[in-house]
Amino acid sequence: MPLIPEEPQIHESAQGPRTAPTPRPVPGPRPAAPPRPGRPGPARPTPPAQRTPRDTAVKPGPSAPAATGPSNAAAATAAVPQIQLIPASAEGALDAAEEAVDLLLDSGRAPGDVLVITTGDAHPWATHELSFGETAYWAQHEAGDDVFYADAAALTRAASRPVVVVAVNGGSEETAVAALPTALGRASTLLIVCGDPQRINSMLGAGV
Repeated sequence: MPLIPEEPQIHESAQGPRTAPTPRPVPGPRPAAPPRPGRPGPARPTPPAQRTPRDTAVKPGPSAPAATGPSNAAAATAAVPQIQLIPASAEGALDAAEEAVDLLLDSGRAPGDVLVITTGDAHPWATHELSFGETAYWAQHEAGDDVFYADAAALTRAASRPVVVVAVNGGSEETAVAALPTALGRASTLLIVCGDPQRINSMLGAGV
């Protein structure tokens, strides 16, 4: 018997898989992104990112004496605080100091741990508070529950705090040179100086 030729419709079966290629991407990884709301503001820490780890490393300062043995307690007390230099112009030194304070608070520092000193124009907060009289102004310093802003001329009256931030925002050379070693003596853990690096280094060399 003659063989029946194969039917040509078999080729149409090749068209069948056209409707199949609709594998959808698995949307599984997306839910993993939302569980990150605990991070503090992402915009701020970007420029001076190197400062935050140092501040965080310094943060356990109060517990450090407990970790060190009793024989090392005196050495820990006498230890010289860290010094950080933040480059800034005289006009931008106060803004740089404010940014440093924000980063300190964001990293977990208590507001009462921070003292801010200006060598030129007083901080607006200090000007405002002094308008109510020096007694009320210094009472806030003694309360120690908030960041305190003072002029370099009043630094001798300020008590020590873990962190002292100095904004070299003008003023005479003598004022700044005298302020830096005094500020260093008031800082028990960290001294941050905001201003022109060359000027600050020369002042640190002359006064500290």
